[in-house]
Amino acid sequence: MHKAVIAIHGGAGAITRAQLSPEKERLYINALSEIVEAGQALLETGGSALDAVTEAVRLLEECPLFNAGIGAVFTHDGTHELDACVMDGNTLEAGAVAGVSHIRNPILAARLVLERSPHVLLIGRGAENFAQQQGLEPVSPDIFFTQARWDQLQRALTNDHTVLDHNGDDPINPDTKFGTVGAVALDQYGNLAAATSTGGMTNKMAGRVGDSPIIGAGCYANNANVAVSCTGTGEVFMRTLAAYDIAALMEYGGLSLQQATERVVMEKLPVLQGSGGVIAIDCEGNVALPFNSEGMYRGYGYVGDAPNVGIYNSQEH
Repeated sequence: MHKAVIAIHGGAGAITRAQLSPEKERLYINALSEIVEAGQALLETGGSALDAVTEAVRLLEECPLFNAGIGAVFTHDGTHELDACVMDGNTLEAGAVAGVSHIRNPILAARLVLERSPHVLLIGRGAENFAQQQGLEPVSPDIFFTQARWDQLQRALTNDHTVLDHNGDDPINPDTKFGTVGAVALDQYGNLAAATSTGGMTNKMAGRVGDSPIIGAGCYANNANVAVSCTGTGEVFMRTLAAYDIAALMEYGGLSLQQATERVVMEKLPVLQGSGGVIAIDCEGNVALPFNSEGMYRGYGYVGDAPNVGIYNSQEH
């Protein structure tokens, strides 16, 4: 029996404390704590790592504080295009969807791709048709709308730039906040799993897909070593296969979880101007949450323990 554990993230970036009111900070801390607790409860009753990460990310998608599902950002065309991925470390099976606009919880569609299709990644209308055939009710994209995200797009269009998440009134530097959510878990049976979901970048080109739904880039799990979910400069995470690189450094290089995650996040990504972080759990139940930005919404909890959550460096509540 392993000591089950779950970790989650809600995005990384230059989160300036000066702009974050105590009330807003408490909202984030409470949301992270509640979602970690939900994952812990599922694992405590014998739930699988795959179920725990799926449910944690579904809850993150339901929370408008984060850029996934409800509260997702807008493309340049004023539309929503959502991506998600889930991977089972026991079987190496994976499922992902990209560029979907009519699925309330993209992570549930990704899970269906894993379980009920011969494929790994479905996109756009094909992914939406598959999800509907499997029983997910289609929704109007209006469900993802929040006024804050719409206002953010209008400012981005005026300034003619791509914004990664949040606005100047929020705790995030608009140019360096990476709006992704994710979860990794180890269950009592020794199985690992990872899941990642995102709304992408404000004012992104329609059709742009980042690292979140790409196996090995933004999401990876293998019982032999590690489960990883990433948040950051998506294109750089794709070019470096950041999530898989951590697993490879452990498998082929003999690095520990801490050594492998530090090497990728603190050394390899910055060379290519890659900013962000990862959450990772190894097959022994060790947890690593490194980031090279000012902060990362994050939390973790072993079954039976209180959740540890934080936003800034050297901060866990």
